[in-house]
Amino acid sequence: MSSLYRQLSDELRAGIAGGTYPPGSRLPSESELAERYGASRGTVRQAFTVLAADGLISSRKGTRRLVLQPTLVQSFSQLHSFSQWAASIGETPGGRMVALVRREPTELEAGKLELDPGERVYHLTRLRLLSGRPVMVERTAYVERIGALIGGIVIDGDDESITIRLEELGVVFAHAEHTVSAIPAEADDAHLLDVRPRTPLLRELRRTTDPDNRPLEWSDDRYLGDAVAFTVHNSVQANTLVRSSATVTKETPA
Repeated sequence: MSSLYRQLSDELRAGIAGGTYPPGSRLPSESELAERYGASRGTVRQAFTVLAADGLISSRKGTRRLVLQPTLVQSFSQLHSFSQWAASIGETPGGRMVALVRREPTELEAGKLELDPGERVYHLTRLRLLSGRPVMVERTAYVERIGALIGGIVIDGDDESITIRLEELGVVFAHAEHTVSAIPAEADDAHLLDVRPRTPLLRELRRTTDPDNRPLEWSDDRYLGDAVAFTVHNSVQANTLVRSSATVTKETPA
């Protein structure tokens, strides 16, 4: 049976999800909840700690906790595209192509994509939007056999999911490695995202391969730090990186 603080956090979580405590409202005080559930104030504080760690409420002590925007999560282990993730959280995905060029790879791209001398890449730069708001600059280098398919896709529509269209054409995205770090916005990032230079961004470097572990793409994606975050959920069964709204949490086994 779950401990009392877990039961309390689950009930409060359900109240937040169901609209009893909408974003911007405040939860009952520690003393009110302690009396209502026959629990100690320490138990209530533990429940608050769980909800704050999940990004559902403010963590400030000494006042009634403020309900934040719900955390919206998509597991990268499922290799969902940005468009699939956006749709799954009730947002409208959008995009605008900035540039698509066929060129020689950089030294880093050649290494990550395991290219032979003389091979070229297709490099795509796109601005990605959530319900009209710019939130990410996507810069992806595709191996030539994949990149040759990209032109027709982005011409059909800037907001197309390239991943889904490529899968329809028989390309299988089977594995991915992700590296996440924080960087300041460079001039091009700031211009595209309509923010000041050096605004904090979250950078996701991603290398994706097919079922035979052959490289398909190497991507440098830069997200607005107040719009999207990454969470690591740890358990004895698996470690899963997930993308979420703007909180960063690392959960460890109980």
